[in-house]
Amino acid sequence: MPSLQEKLKALGVKVGAADLGPPHRPRRPSLEETLGGRWTPTQRGEAFVVEQLFSTDYRHGAVPIRVDSSLAALSAWAADERVRQLPIPSFAFLDTETSGLAGGTGTYAFMVGVGRFEASAPLSPGERNGGEGVFRLAQFFMPDPAQEAALLEALASFLAPCAALVTFNGKAFDAPILKTRYVLNAIRCPFTDFSHVDLLPLARRLWRDRLPSRALKYLEENVLAAPRTAEEVPGYEIPWLYFDYLRTGDAEPLKGVFYHNAMDIVAMTALFSHTAALLADPHGADLEHGLDVVALAKLFEDLDHPDDAALLYERGLKIGLPEDGFWQAVRRLSALQRRRGDMDAAVRLWEQAAADGHIYAHVELAKYYEHRRRDYPAALFWTQGAIRHTHEADLPAYERDHWLSELKRRLDRLESKVQKQ
Repeated sequence: MPSLQEKLKALGVKVGAADLGPPHRPRRPSLEETLGGRWTPTQRGEAFVVEQLFSTDYRHGAVPIRVDSSLAALSAWAADERVRQLPIPSFAFLDTETSGLAGGTGTYAFMVGVGRFEASAPLSPGERNGGEGVFRLAQFFMPDPAQEAALLEALASFLAPCAALVTFNGKAFDAPILKTRYVLNAIRCPFTDFSHVDLLPLARRLWRDRLPSRALKYLEENVLAAPRTAEEVPGYEIPWLYFDYLRTGDAEPLKGVFYHNAMDIVAMTALFSHTAALLADPHGADLEHGLDVVALAKLFEDLDHPDDAALLYERGLKIGLPEDGFWQAVRRLSALQRRRGDMDAAVRLWEQAAADGHIYAHVELAKYYEHRRRDYPAALFWTQGAIRHTHEADLPAYERDHWLSELKRRLDRLESKVQKQ
């Protein structure tokens, strides 16, 4: 009787795996096919780069990326005279995506996005933007840690025409990480001598009082009016998406990372354009929120532009402010007007604040009438009002004791002067 194997063989059924070919695996698309980039040769091997071009007329939300404003005030804020002197194509807008947020030698910058304006014609003397031109955005990607040196060389070549960096928290994070990677690869860091404008501290100055967050994406939505699409991936997922790519070789999920990085660069460029315009012409800026105007006033006060600051404080008070912000602005403006020598304006503001029960305003009026007007009864009146409000106010004990101690000495001195007068 034939065996089962012989019956199967007679029916044409093959037994075993000897005649089977290799399993069929679908071909995985290349990086070029998936991400649309190209390989570029360097002295340290080939680097993978994805590039996009934007017209300088491109608007990110409500804000153009083109920078036409004077950078004089921005240069003063950055405390770097070179910022106002450099042509716009000398600025490189840079952002990294890294394998972690801790920094140090164990953190890789596996993607470096950088954009720069390219003039359509050579710059003429005094010209800043070089005509129409384009904004070139390049994203240097490290498919394998062994290709880090090639990425760094390609980045250095891209930065060669530039002399300044613009980043968002780059002084604390992006620049130190890249400098470390250049040192570890024995390559000269290309931006060591660059000017560096970090927009995060400036954003905190301008929008800290109004916005709950100064993260770039939040500013992009609430200042630039440019929400992102569904392609966006959260920043905290990015390192894990890269690790998954190294494990699987599947670059498809990295499309969201490239989108995230590209939008960071474009948003940063638009924010630079927007803040430069604000600082170049603060009085002509179309600002809806009084807190934004007062923030500009504080900045110009710190930059030692008292006339501009005074006008901005007055504008912010007219637009309208929350109560705490209103009285803080009144106090700062009154002190500024005193320094400017406009005592009539300062007195009006102190009287306004005193009517609302502010102790400091009573004290300032007492000082004014005692030392400038020699009107000791008026000074005594305002001192007594300050004492009354100090007792009525809900103050910590140490603050109340401080005020009362000072006011008691002033009261005794004024009572003596009134008697002598």
